[in-house]
Amino acid sequence: MGLILTTALPTLAQSASPADSAEQVRRALVDAQLAMITDPAGARDTVSTAQANYAEALSPQLSAAVPEANARIETAFAAMLASAEAADSTGFAAARSQAWTAMLEGGYQSVEAALQKGDAAAARAWLGLREYRTANRYSRAGADATLAVEQFAAGELSAADAALTVRADLYDTYQARLSESLRDLADADANGFAGRRAELAALAAGYFAILAPAYAEQRGADALASASNTFDNLTAVALSGDSLAPALDAANGVLDGFRAAPLSPAEQARRAGQLLRFVGLISVEYGRAISDGRVIHDFEIQEAVTFHEAAYAAFSDLSSLLPAETTAQAAALFDQLSAHLSDASPAAAAEPSQFERETNELMDVLKAGMPETWLASSSQGDFAVIASLLDQVESAVASGEYDMADSARLEAYATLETGPEARLVIVAPQLKPPLEAQFWNAQGEQPGLAHLISNQASLKEVQASRARLDDLLDQAEQIVGQESSPLAVATNAGLIVFREGMEAVIILAALMSSMRRAEERRFRKPMWAGTGLALLATAGIWVLAHSVLQSLARYGEKLEAVVSLIAVAVLLVIMNWFLHKIYWTSWIASFHSRKRRLLSGEAGLILGLVALGFASVFREGFETVLFLQALVLEVGTTVVLVGTAAGLLLVILLGVLTFKLQVRLPYRTMLVVTGVLIGLVLLQITGKTVYTMQVVGWMPIHPIQQITLPYWLGTWFGIYPTWEGLALQFAAAGFVIGSYFLAERSQKSKRQRPTSSAPSVA
Repeated sequence: MGLILTTALPTLAQSASPADSAEQVRRALVDAQLAMITDPAGARDTVSTAQANYAEALSPQLSAAVPEANARIETAFAAMLASAEAADSTGFAAARSQAWTAMLEGGYQSVEAALQKGDAAAARAWLGLREYRTANRYSRAGADATLAVEQFAAGELSAADAALTVRADLYDTYQARLSESLRDLADADANGFAGRRAELAALAAGYFAILAPAYAEQRGADALASASNTFDNLTAVALSGDSLAPALDAANGVLDGFRAAPLSPAEQARRAGQLLRFVGLISVEYGRAISDGRVIHDFEIQEAVTFHEAAYAAFSDLSSLLPAETTAQAAALFDQLSAHLSDASPAAAAEPSQFERETNELMDVLKAGMPETWLASSSQGDFAVIASLLDQVESAVASGEYDMADSARLEAYATLETGPEARLVIVAPQLKPPLEAQFWNAQGEQPGLAHLISNQASLKEVQASRARLDDLLDQAEQIVGQESSPLAVATNAGLIVFREGMEAVIILAALMSSMRRAEERRFRKPMWAGTGLALLATAGIWVLAHSVLQSLARYGEKLEAVVSLIAVAVLLVIMNWFLHKIYWTSWIASFHSRKRRLLSGEAGLILGLVALGFASVFREGFETVLFLQALVLEVGTTVVLVGTAAGLLLVILLGVLTFKLQVRLPYRTMLVVTGVLIGLVLLQITGKTVYTMQVVGWMPIHPIQQITLPYWLGTWFGIYPTWEGLALQFAAAGFVIGSYFLAERSQKSKRQRPTSSAPSVA
């Protein structure tokens, strides 16, 4: 046996890639581990040959670039040889895992080193020495690192950006593998599999060693040392055969709240959407599989198991971001559901009603612990569910279960119809007919799924139809995933802040311009005090409004629709007041009248002037806050604050020129120009508001089939090809323009009235 294994293992050529060399070493060590059962001596010879090949092909590079990993590999080879000598299969399993994970670490570190040196060829070669997340129908192996290295090689990406992408991809992979190893370790311990326990414990320790730099960055060197000791102890306990539960709990404990490659906010929301959808589908599939307390459809049970695995994978990605109590409760409920699925058989199974109650409890626990922003609808999550259901269609057709295939097709279409389709029919109505045709009864060269399933077509035909449908779904996902342009939103926010701030500056300048005599200048201070209080009150209103809206964030786009309506109303008022002279003849006149009454000796002079300064600024601030909160719901706080900061800087500059330098500016022209710009903002937010109301079902959708508008018109200007959207945008423009001419006509009539009545008075 030993001779066969030794001669079967080829000598690695110097020209072999690091990935090929490592894979051959790995296979040899797997063969040696299997040989430990019947031929420990042969296993020892195989390990010796693998060690020699490692020393020739990989050790020279790793010992120079990643000496720590190379040292662990050499230690692991020595431990495997000693275990083979002692016929210790448990110790051999742990040492093999240590060798393999250290090679993975060496591969990752070598990629980073190559990128730092600008060596694309070396980075590409070493990147092959890696693992991927365990793939299933809902989680595909990522290619971000590979794409980043290729873009770097093509000069399209900097070395630093490529290294960040590689790090995020591989850290995400190895953290997923670490979580998987710890979960499988608990199962192996429960079943008393000694060799498997040792192998998985050492794998977990090895994966953690790869993530150690990220752990140290986030928690410090002392925490890393303690965590490393915890994983070393886990391996030692697994080898000793003692109870593993305390050590396993400690290992899970050091990982609480840790994520090596943090998910972006968008990715967090997407994975949360997938988690909730998949959890909901577990009980649906289970209910279809069970009748009279027993399994009648094995296929549905398998689908429930797959949905459970997909949900747990999403939960694992998010668990470090959830409260510890939520994580513990959800993990226990996941285990409970898993036990029901494992125990289900043709003889007996848990009642669907009980299973559904536990699933609903899991859903409630997850929702209670999730941030409000995660609970908003996620179209990307919908598309992931649609893809999983189309996988079910193919699996059912392959099994000849055409009824089940059609059921999965209908469920996939229902997910599309109740989720992304509302957006799609607004932004790209031309894509809806081919999508529906491919789901249903299209015939000819591109038959639809319903047609093929009803005629019991072959799997190859169904897969061809699925491929065409996937192309259409990919286009739809890209389109509905587009949000408002951050630059456009920031510009809108800055315009509103500048316009409202300019109004406040003009009003204050008008009120203070007459306070020129020395005895009157002292009255400016109370007005400035009122201005300061107004700014503080505006900031308080912002915090209050933001807190209230965030507490209501679970209502998602419905809340956005309501707040957007308020924003449109605010803009209409602003436009109605600011684009004609009535504002100046009435509003500013009212401030002057109040000022004259105060200065003429009315009671409460100082307090009145404070109130006058406060009122001059707070009204503008209050309107601004209402509008900006609508933008926050649309794109988030950061983008809006950037635009707000830019607007405030311009207002401060205007204030310095007006009050400090006494510069006479063309205020009237500035008002007209900014008024026109805000008119464009009004049209954009009106279009976005109509779009949101159509998505939530509060307004009908009548797409204009005759025209195809580019998608950027919606992203930048809120223009979508629907009759409702375009009609209301025209109506908003007509209201503003009409109110302007009506006001001008009214003013003209007032000016002419005294002249026409003069003769009669005489």
